[in-house]
Amino acid sequence: MKFAILTFPGTSCEVDMQHAVTTVVGGTSEIVWHKDAVISDYDGIIIPTGATFGDYLRPGALAKSTELAKQVVAFAATGKPVIGVGSGFHVLVELGLLPGAFLMNPSLKFETGKATVRVNNRTKFTSAYEQDAVIALPYAQQFGSYHVDEVTAKQLQDNNQVVFTYTGESFNSTAGIAGVVNEAGNVLGVMPLPERAVEEIIGGIDGLPFFESTLKNWSEQ
Repeated sequence: MKFAILTFPGTSCEVDMQHAVTTVVGGTSEIVWHKDAVISDYDGIIIPTGATFGDYLRPGALAKSTELAKQVVAFAATGKPVIGVGSGFHVLVELGLLPGAFLMNPSLKFETGKATVRVNNRTKFTSAYEQDAVIALPYAQQFGSYHVDEVTAKQLQDNNQVVFTYTGESFNSTAGIAGVVNEAGNVLGVMPLPERAVEEIIGGIDGLPFFESTLKNWSEQ
């Protein structure tokens, strides 16, 4: 299974993502610059974190104006997996592939650390976790507050689209949401960073089942 890891000005964790996908779990991936991207032949795409276009205007907003944006929307419509992590989650929201909006952390500062999150649903991205497993994943974000209105929050919960929720610090995200999928189940956005938790030497392996699930389940399509 071959992933395109899409990069924009300000992307900063594409190498971490490629290491997780290719070196650690044995998939295949290529880092692709947004201006050079032709993504239709890939099996999946990942938008890693960073500060896309410097978070100018608002996080992910300028990525929506690129030629690649149309390709990503079309790619998602095929049912292939699309993953946005951190800043990549911002981009998926701006493209309309996932609902919601992002605001600054309540501290109004960039924050890093580890978040404890619950795996609420065992999707194709998370089947290797036990249901309701509580895991620790790193985060590094300034715009970490995910917001949807009450009606949308209930719809996400009722449709089992809330994949991850914070169990501790929630950054004031609606209903503690840390990650969601679209109704079709092939587009995932998550704020904590599983690619930074795939080896004990870098602080733990709680992100490893995320990549194992993704490669196993989507390869079997």
